[in-house]
Amino acid sequence: MKRRWHHVILVAGVMSILTSALRPARIPETYRITGQAQGTTYAITYYADQKLVSKTQADSIFKSLDASLSIYQPGSLISRFNASQEAVEMDAHFANVIEKSMQIYRTTGGLFDITVYPLVRAWGFGVKATDAMPDSAAIHRLLPCVGSDKLKMEGLRLVKTAPCVQIDVNGIAQGYSVDVLASFLEARGIANYMVEVGGEIRTKGRKLPGNEPMNIGIETPSANVFDAPAIREVISIGDGAVTTSGSYRKFRESGGMRLSHIIDPKTGYPVQREIISATVVAPEAITADGFDNALLAAGIDGAFEILRAHPGMEAYLIYRKPDGTVADTASAGFGRYVVAER
Repeated sequence: MKRRWHHVILVAGVMSILTSALRPARIPETYRITGQAQGTTYAITYYADQKLVSKTQADSIFKSLDASLSIYQPGSLISRFNASQEAVEMDAHFANVIEKSMQIYRTTGGLFDITVYPLVRAWGFGVKATDAMPDSAAIHRLLPCVGSDKLKMEGLRLVKTAPCVQIDVNGIAQGYSVDVLASFLEARGIANYMVEVGGEIRTKGRKLPGNEPMNIGIETPSANVFDAPAIREVISIGDGAVTTSGSYRKFRESGGMRLSHIIDPKTGYPVQREIISATVVAPEAITADGFDNALLAAGIDGAFEILRAHPGMEAYLIYRKPDGTVADTASAGFGRYVVAER
């Protein structure tokens, strides 16, 4: 009797396996989440056979990030650090961004520097925008407050060694946010996605079900900020991140001068280099986002010197020639990402 039931169970098991094998596989669908965060827009696109992530979850992640990293929130960790002469206890987000920022500061010779915030405010690009035009004496007074070597990480405590030090991580926080969202997707088993926050992008896998590459456009700089962006190059990076920093989009004009929001921490003045757009491809968005700012401040020769020291990173640079015309150049390995014209 036991043997008979054993055979029945075996037959039922085999039939179940056959039924499962014959059942058609579910075709992956495209899921898209969009919204506003960090003073810009975001878009998450992923491919799966069911909905795995919601807008509520994405917005909750941004809320957590802003509570740590936003200078626009008076109660955030970064705002508390800037308002105090005392050390602050960092959370994981704050510690990750500070550690990476200090690493890029060292490897770029100080061209990327989150302690530039006093100068950012002086030039009118702080939380409260102004038409300020600081004179050389004002810049000279603020320069001693600048330099990430004035920051010390003691475990999870961030210490300032000069009381006037203030930090702004806007030049790297969006890239970090992209990485956090990407990790959230992957933790839910999503292997094909694109995450974009304010133009900073991370991709993995391909578009499904057609198995198509995820193409990304690099816009060409325009003299008029109100012009619709034109695409200069189209790239596909596979699994990785791409970010762009440009001195031509966010600026203000004063006394007939166009002032970039990117401040050179060495001089204290808005960046006036020939590079007007730097696009960086790297494994993580936080890395690309930090280095694209440094390349803008470095100039063409300095940018390639930085890139040679970081073989895991590629860049596409758009610059203005002495005669005013716009040209481009790229690192040796960037060409493999460019999508051929069809």
